[in-house]
Amino acid sequence: MIVMPGSRASTDLPRPFRPLASAPSMNAMHRVLDRRNPLWYAASVFLLNTRPLYQAFTFVERQVKHRLFGCRMCGQCALPVTEYACPMTCPKQLRNGPCGGVSVDGSCEVYPGMRCVWLMAFERADAEGHVGDMRRLQRPIDQRKWGQSSWVNYWHGDDEELFAVESEREPSLLTASESGESH
Repeated sequence: MIVMPGSRASTDLPRPFRPLASAPSMNAMHRVLDRRNPLWYAASVFLLNTRPLYQAFTFVERQVKHRLFGCRMCGQCALPVTEYACPMTCPKQLRNGPCGGVSVDGSCEVYPGMRCVWLMAFERADAEGHVGDMRRLQRPIDQRKWGQSSWVNYWHGDDEELFAVESEREPSLLTASESGESH
């Protein structure tokens, strides 16, 4: 069943979407809306306790983010890490990088001729000097949060488990002798 954007959580099939907003402008906006500002936490509590306002806020968020990023309202936004190329627009809904089916020209395996959303994310991150952000492991989506406001979840701290804890060193491959394996 296809649902009109803005009516509730999207159940239509995702398609790669080229973001319409620049990464620098969205990074600047994200700094203004940073959760460390106590005003935003207070706003999240107020919205969570005032259902009609929460619904209106979520409706506006859905409309804006759908038009700018192809947002599907997963409620656990990873846009800042992927330089505002939404990983949920990947037809396979992969949140940690491209599948093995990306063509040589960078086209999506499912929708040939459309650029892979993960390549768009990498290109945008590279242009901004944020490729390191792409290494952050994203935990699987909590399916119960579909349709929720990711801004309210972010301000309220309900998405703090979204990313795995970063390692203090670069991952490395173990040799057979280091891993305890024998040949």
